[in-house]
Amino acid sequence: LERARMLLDVLVDRQAEDVVLLDLTSLAAFADYFVIATVDNIRQGRAVIDAVDLAVSVDGGNARAEGNGEDGWILIDCGAGVLVHLFSLEMRAYYNLEGLWSRAQEVVRIQ
Repeated sequence: LERARMLLDVLVDRQAEDVVLLDLTSLAAFADYFVIATVDNIRQGRAVIDAVDLAVSVDGGNARAEGNGEDGWILIDCGAGVLVHLFSLEMRAYYNLEGLWSRAQEVVRIQ
């Protein structure tokens, strides 16, 4: 939970919007936490990826990103059971991860 909360702060610092931390510990074996956020553009998405990568490496981990801003969804595996999802506004509504994982406990939401 510490890494997930730290990454939540990183996303807020980088001006990501509607940042949500979901607890999946009782629902999924592949991840403990999702951190979901909306980014406005590709440049902001890259800045967030760089900030997440730096924060995870300082925390002793290794972050791996997949996807790109042009697709509207970037997934970052931050280790320690934490997955960060960065969406464009349109793709966040389309994929609706919060709805798909509605049984997950919402730990924090910062709008």
